[in-house]
This record gives sequence, C-alpha cells and structure tokens, in this order.
Amino acid sequence: MAEEAVRLRRTLAAARPDAFTPDLALSLSNLANFLHDLGRHEEALAAAEEAVGIRRALTKARPDAFTPSLALSLINLANTRSDLGRREEALTAAKEAVCHYRTLAAARPDAFTPNLTVSLTILAHTLSSIGRREEALAAAEEAVRYNRALAAARPDAFTPDLAGSLTNLANRLRDVGRREEALAAAEEAVRHYRTLAAARPDAFAPDLAGSLTNLTNKLSDIGRREDALAVAEEAVRHNRALASARLYAFTPNLALSLTNLANKLNDLGRPEEALAPAEEAVRLHRALAAAHSDAFTPDLALSLHNLAHMLAALHRREDALAFA
Repeated sequence: MAEEAVRLRRTLAAARPDAFTPDLALSLSNLANFLHDLGRHEEALAAAEEAVGIRRALTKARPDAFTPSLALSLINLANTRSDLGRREEALTAAKEAVCHYRTLAAARPDAFTPNLTVSLTILAHTLSSIGRREEALAAAEEAVRYNRALAAARPDAFTPDLAGSLTNLANRLRDVGRREEALAAAEEAVRHYRTLAAARPDAFAPDLAGSLTNLTNKLSDIGRREDALAVAEEAVRHNRALASARLYAFTPNLALSLTNLANKLNDLGRPEEALAPAEEAVRLHRALAAAHSDAFTPDLALSLHNLAHMLAALHRREDALAFA
C-alpha cells in the first residue's frame, strides 16, 4: 500500500506539483519506514533521501510551512543512514534536525518541544555510535529534562516519552561508566512503563518488556546477577505472552529476551539451564531469517554465537564449533 501511494502521488505531483509534491514527500517517508522494518535498508535510504530533497526545496520556498516536515524527514534520514553504518552522515542529518527543532521550539514551545526531544534522542544515538560519548550523554540528558517538564504538565500525553528517554539516558550513562546512575535511570523507566502497562497493556506491555531487558544489563553491570536474572525472566514472560497473541510482531523481541536470559543464567554459572533459552532463541531467529533474511540474519548470527558459547561452557566442543 505504501508503494502504491508513492506511485499515485508521483503521477499527481507530475501533473500538479504545487498541489501534490508535499504529499509525495509524505508518502516517500512512510515507504522508507516500511522498507526499514523489512531490513531493506538501501531502498529505505533512497526513499528517505528523496523525501528530504523534496522537503528541502519546499522549505526554501516556504520555510514557515515546511520546516517542520523537513526536520521530521531528517530524523528519518538519520535513522536509515545509521542502519547502513553511514554514521557520520547520520550525525549530519540528526544535527540538522535538532537545529531546526530548536528554532521551531523557541517560537512555539507547546507545538515543537516534543519533536525536539525526539531529535535529541536520535542525536544521542548517532553520537554514541561514533564514540562521542560525553556529547551523546549531554543530548540524552537534555531530552530527559524536556520530557520531565512535559510529563509534569501533561502526564497522560508525555510519560511514555519520558520513559523512553530515560532508557536512552541509562544507555548513555553506561557508555561513560556511570553505572549506578545508569541503573537509577533504567529503574525509573521500568516504573513508568509498569504504570502505563497496567492502565493500557495493549499499548505499553511491549515497552515494559523492552525496558526490563535494558534493566537486566544495568543490574549485571554492578554485579547484582540474581536480580538481573529475575528481571530477565520477567521480560521473557511478557514477550512470550505478546508473541502468543501476535506471533510475527513480537517473536523478534521474544528471541532477543531469550538470548539475554541465557546470558544471565550463564553469568551465574548455570550453563545447563542457559542452554534451553539459547537454543530456543536460535530456532526463533532461524524462522525469522528464513522469512526476512535482510532484517533478521544479524540476529540469527548473534544467537548462534551465544549458543556456541553456552555449549562450550558445557564442554560440548564439537557442537559449539559447528554453531560458531
């Protein structure tokens, strides 16, 4: 449907560019997101770049009308470039998006501060990916400050954004070795998601499961391995329930949480118990990679590596070698 929308709007924009070129850019951005979800990153990048090119030209002619759209498409472009390892280019797009949103939020804070926080989170990710960790942390901290203020004023609308930015902050704090602070941020994110999921499980149970997986790593970092295991088990339970209801949507999350659980069991010297979740993760990733190789082959490779590690710990060396 996204591809058809692009074809239709190309025809319309060719006939009446003033009326329909903005809609073509919107359809291209939408198409880029679906291509990204399928792991078709080169095609996603082409669509995202075309959308940015169109919106840049529109913004030059009518900045008040089209700068918000340009900023949004730059966030999309930063993500697609990151997917392909083009990190410096991703950083350029993320920086430009933040610059536009700062200007927009200064003029209309109620309308554009939420977008500014999203762009800061993307900027933090891209800075972290090229090793600029202190700058990444500063961007993540700024995003949390804005989201805290937004959530204090309108908790129903902005608590989810606050929780998401806290998860990002936890990762950036971990990157610079501030492990206790990283744990505190991860724990706060889980508390928010628990409250949100209790009220709206269909909407927020996936976020809760993801935040629990993140929390396990922060607990492991400071040596609280039993606590990390308990949280990892809870994450698997949530993801299993989600995958049983919506198999394709949540099987990837279940597989990753199983890998995490296997690692936590192995950390505690329980490789026999770690083997079962590691094997299940491989089975799930094989099925996913068979259906969508571009999207899931990297995860399959990771889970195979993990299973090899578990087998080696059990002195099943020939089996471990085969999976490695």
